[in-house]
Amino acid sequence: MKFLPREEKFFTFFDQQVEVINQAAQLLLAACEKGSPSLDEAAKRISDLEHQGDSILHEIYEKLHQTFITPIDPEDIHALGSLLDDVLDHIEDASHRMAAYDIPEITQELKDLVRLIAAGGEILRRAFTALGKQKSVQEDCIELKRLEGEADHLERTAVAELFRSEKDPIRIMKYKEIYEALELATDACEHIAIQLQAVAVKNS
Repeated sequence: MKFLPREEKFFTFFDQQVEVINQAAQLLLAACEKGSPSLDEAAKRISDLEHQGDSILHEIYEKLHQTFITPIDPEDIHALGSLLDDVLDHIEDASHRMAAYDIPEITQELKDLVRLIAAGGEILRRAFTALGKQKSVQEDCIELKRLEGEADHLERTAVAELFRSEKDPIRIMKYKEIYEALELATDACEHIAIQLQAVAVKNS
């Protein structure tokens, strides 16, 4: 990708958003490893991170209004900032559902889905570092899409097993909603991959 010398602050904002996503994902993963009692505190801390992410997104929008020449198209900056915010929103939503629903067990499927989100966060870090250095993001985008496919398969399999083995309809509802909320976070990562590929094509 070839960018002209322009306002580079947007790449810093993206890096900040990605860092907040990684912190949230690691908090949720650590809570899942420790067990259900850790979820309340994790959800509170993730909520604080979500507010931090909202502030960064607001800064992006404000900077867009003030900047005449941007390193990539303004609509792409707007879209990438919004999509990164979506990832964080879905992590927060899942964490609050896990805490509020008082689930009796952190299933292996839940842990595996959160691990995929955490892995996605690390790939996002690499991808946005590459974007800021005008390097290829193609391999990272492919990996984000692969992770989304893995998460989608895992979520469907987990829900199917839930309906086969669980007799309590309330418990079915709780786990099903949590699985779906976690999978949405990986969906959002895939959407970022698609947007990054579009940016790469425009600036190649």
